[in-house]
Amino acid sequence: MGLLDTLLGHAGEKSTDKVNEDFAPLLAPGESVQRAFGEIRDLIVFTDRRLILVDKQGVTGRKTEFLSLPYRSIVMFSLETAGHFDLEAELRLWVSGQPNPIIRHLGRSAGSEDIIALLAQNTPR
Repeated sequence: MGLLDTLLGHAGEKSTDKVNEDFAPLLAPGESVQRAFGEIRDLIVFTDRRLILVDKQGVTGRKTEFLSLPYRSIVMFSLETAGHFDLEAELRLWVSGQPNPIIRHLGRSAGSEDIIALLAQNTPR
């Protein structure tokens, strides 16, 4: 992923070794990162047990929200891809017990299709 893609907010796949190292304090014993996708500041991390959404907030990015979603709690998901004049795709996750979906903006990238494929593989049937 080039610098221009990063600045435009295109999601790209991150190194699982680096993410495993960075997320070691957040992972359960024996849990490992399968794949991770990120934009400039935010991450979507797939582990062998759950989905972790990372949202860095504020100007400096020091305030960070980690949202952990066990795959079994994801009831439904959708992807609205970016059109010709749209700047970003939109991922929606419906979680059991929550009336409204969790919405993440992904930017224009082929990574969004990979994210949907991973959700389809990991959510219970």
